[in-house]
Amino acid sequence: MSKAAELEKIKAEMETNASLPLRAEGINLVFGVGSAEAELVFIGEAPGFHENKHMEPFVGRAGQLLNKLLERVKIPRAQVYITNIVKHRPPGNRDPEPDELSAYKPYLTRELHIIKPKIVATLGRFSMNYFLPYAKISTDHGKIYKMNQTLIYPLYHPAAALRSTTVLGELEKDFLKIPAILKKYDSLITKVERPKEIIETKKGTIEKQQPLF
Repeated sequence: MSKAAELEKIKAEMETNASLPLRAEGINLVFGVGSAEAELVFIGEAPGFHENKHMEPFVGRAGQLLNKLLERVKIPRAQVYITNIVKHRPPGNRDPEPDELSAYKPYLTRELHIIKPKIVATLGRFSMNYFLPYAKISTDHGKIYKMNQTLIYPLYHPAAALRSTTVLGELEKDFLKIPAILKKYDSLITKVERPKEIIETKKGTIEKQQPLF
């Protein structure tokens, strides 16, 4: 079975899974789009109004900004894969709740297992925390992390960049590095990971993964 066919199988499963939260009348499944052979995958948090209407991720204003950034680095949108963790629109575009994130995460895991991208560029804190639970978008964006044979590259969400010129500048700066990271993938993926940072919190000790650089 081809990668594209495997992804379609997951989509079909989600369309018939009545146990998924956020399913409701007028709420469409917004599955990932793009190349099943993509070296670069973008992951957001959840679809919004326009995404629900067109049943495609990142087609509203945030998606238009993403398209412009892809054009700047000369990467066609058709050559990447774009998806969200949560694949139904939360009411009023609110943030996804923990139980909703948990319900949809297994499907995202399967998507990535099929595609096997070189780089996963997370858009915003929710998708970043899927891979890096203790990372903070304000301090960890633009850093490169290693997870098995994939590089995790946290970016600000385009929607946040539309609300702040400062965030937009940071997103543009980080985005422009993507072509170089792709070119250096082989050398980066063989780098030895730095020891995890031990952090003492009120809830106990946690281990925070360190970036390659």
